[in-house]
Amino acid sequence: MRKNLTVEELGDLLDRPFNAILATYRRDGGVLLSPVWHEWADGGFTVVTSPRDVKMRHIERERRAAIVVADHEPPFRGIEVSGTPTVDHNVLVAQAAMQRIASRYLGEQRGRDYADSLGEDVALIRLAPGALRTWDFADDAALA
Repeated sequence: MRKNLTVEELGDLLDRPFNAILATYRRDGGVLLSPVWHEWADGGFTVVTSPRDVKMRHIERERRAAIVVADHEPPFRGIEVSGTPTVDHNVLVAQAAMQRIASRYLGEQRGRDYADSLGEDVALIRLAPGALRTWDFADDAALA
């Protein structure tokens, strides 16, 4: 397994519409793992959710999170970012991000329609390294 790759060495992994898994932390220290749509830009992940969502409550209380994206086909690339997320409650910023993200997953028109259906019930979570871990199995002939 190759480790400590640059984001560029992961190729198109972060451009593909894979679900990410966002880890947030409950008051008792337990982990909540949530599949989320994401956008990678400016060295970090952006996730849009409702400001009332449990993930948002966890982040605002615990001030830590982690997110992972991995593909399911050779060479089995992946990236994990963990650290202190920031939250932006600016509805216009979150709506614009949601429209970009939803369009990537659903196509332009369906993505716009979905983003519009959320109205103002959106807030933005930003998770930039922090700790960055990357890998692939390109050097493992049995897996690649």
